[in-house]
Amino acid sequence: MTLNNSWKTALIAVSASVATIAGYTAIDGYRNDVIINEAGSNGSVMKFANLPAGQPGDFTFAASASAPAVVHIKAKSSRTVRQMPSIFDQFFGMDEDMFGGPRTQNQESSGSGVIISEDGYIVTNNHVIDGASELEVVTYNKKSYDAKIIGADPSTDIAVIKIEERKLPAITFGNSDDVKVGEWVLAVGNPFNLESTVTAGIISAIGRNINILGQNQQRRGQQSNQKQDSPIESFIQTDAAVNPGNSGGALVNLSGHLIGINTAIASPNGAYAGYAFAVPSGIVKKVSTDLIKFGNVQRGFIGLVPVELNNKNAKELDSDLDDGIYVAEVPEGGAANSAGIKKGDVITKVDGIETKSEPKFRELIGRKRPGEKVTLTVNRNGKEKDYVVTLKNNMGGEGVVKKDPELASAYGKLGITLEDISAKDKEKIGLRNGVRISEIEKDGFFGEQTNIEEGFIITRVGNVRVNSAKEVKEQINAAKKNGEEGVLICGVYEGSTSRNYCVGIPVE
Repeated sequence: MTLNNSWKTALIAVSASVATIAGYTAIDGYRNDVIINEAGSNGSVMKFANLPAGQPGDFTFAASASAPAVVHIKAKSSRTVRQMPSIFDQFFGMDEDMFGGPRTQNQESSGSGVIISEDGYIVTNNHVIDGASELEVVTYNKKSYDAKIIGADPSTDIAVIKIEERKLPAITFGNSDDVKVGEWVLAVGNPFNLESTVTAGIISAIGRNINILGQNQQRRGQQSNQKQDSPIESFIQTDAAVNPGNSGGALVNLSGHLIGINTAIASPNGAYAGYAFAVPSGIVKKVSTDLIKFGNVQRGFIGLVPVELNNKNAKELDSDLDDGIYVAEVPEGGAANSAGIKKGDVITKVDGIETKSEPKFRELIGRKRPGEKVTLTVNRNGKEKDYVVTLKNNMGGEGVVKKDPELASAYGKLGITLEDISAKDKEKIGLRNGVRISEIEKDGFFGEQTNIEEGFIITRVGNVRVNSAKEVKEQINAAKKNGEEGVLICGVYEGSTSRNYCVGIPVE
């Protein structure tokens, strides 16, 4: 989704970064941070990596420095479906219940990941682990580990998982702002299940927006009717060969430093066709930091609608400049408005970095959290001036937003909204008890793993009849507390109350 297409798009919501994950302590119950390696950091707490750069055409150093940190991720998932009887089965008198019960389909997929800390944190793509019930990580030295999901961010397609191990070969982060078109790079991953594969190419473009995340967000929004965070697409484009299975792998420079996470390819047939795209390391570091530290990504709202200028729309917008970021709207009470930014201003730099494209603007703002400051260099009526903007959260404040504990609960992971049914309606339907599912989120368990539809009435959780949304939540979360791996949810559809459907849900 691009703001050029509609100025009525919700205000740009982006998140913020810090120079490193190291040096923070737990606050308000948040988990402690993890130390990562970062090249060229000035922080005294960082582990420096003074690695010599490889020579053009010689990729051996970069390969040997980065390949041990890239892992193979194998994801297993299951989907519960209903097998309905055909007209022939009914004709021969077969019982409908023999065919209409839930059936489980098992699926397996694979991708790549990059070790970012010695104690087992691994960054990958959200689409690699999305919907997985089991994750297996195979390291460079062929050791296998079970992994757990720490968190994921669909708006950047970045996720963090963790294995229980120490002294792992963590990659060193490079600065994606220093990446230049024409620079040699390596893509390291596991295409087509071929472990530890290295390919070489150059940087073809930077700040590329291919709208793949916007399309995914739009589909999710249409399914769930929920507000979605604005996707951040400022991909590094490369012609290094990237194929299915490379997703989540490393894009590194000749020093073996991580400059991006390989995410997508542009192809007419699903295989490599010369165009591959990676999330810049600046965004990767930011998102993985937040997921590890807070359990969710901290979105910073700048409070303006940006439009990338060109010689065509500059005339339409009556702008004297034909490059930069035109400020189309500045709602009252937003961060930009509070700092003095006005409609018609043209942003030329963000924190001193020249900014001519909307994707790059989103990326630079996307590295900051609520409460952090960003300096915008603004051209107004031919004169430039710096404005310091303090980003806000989605509630208008400047503090971090704590993750809703219910979303992390066994019930919260189901992705459903429940509504109680009045006694009068239950009598009309022909039920003694029950709770209706009013909404199903596409990316929750029910949306991804079952064929249950909105309107389904839950009558029983395990062996307990339920009559309110509160009772459903209590029984599901109680099953988790009791150490059960799963619980059976049963119910009916209105109009077919004689037919009972059941589905097993995980509560781990």
